[in-house]
Amino acid sequence: MSLKDRITEDMKSAMRAREAERLAAIRLLLAAIKQKEVDERIVADDTAVIAIVERLIKQRKDSIEQFGKAGRTDLVQKESAELTLLQSYLPQALSEIEVGAAIEAAIAEVQAGGTQALGPSSIGKVMALLKARLAGRADMAKVASRVKTRISG
Repeated sequence: MSLKDRITEDMKSAMRAREAERLAAIRLLLAAIKQKEVDERIVADDTAVIAIVERLIKQRKDSIEQFGKAGRTDLVQKESAELTLLQSYLPQALSEIEVGAAIEAAIAEVQAGGTQALGPSSIGKVMALLKARLAGRADMAKVASRVKTRISG
């Protein structure tokens, strides 16, 4: 079953169980998926759905931070519930060791492909490889900082 089908089934079960908040969050996700499909004239596969979920998670985290600063605990709770639901659709996160191994493998590939020593220009090549491999399974901002320290230092 594809991720999009799983989300649709979860929406149906939330309707049957009359879980209004969960249903609203799932509908929001399905609307974002449908919007991408219409905009790009594609049928969203699991990779595209994961990218959408990651974008929505980032939005929720930003909202939680802003609402927290404003003292709106009611909205923080709502956004936190949506965040938890969205995170359930991501694949299992990789451990620090697995991420480190993926970084080393990508660096080795970039070194094998070019004759130059690793430098700041290699960071983009390494990150391009890692983005495809680790999408949805690791925090790419943390991965990027690890790659920069590994290549620079």
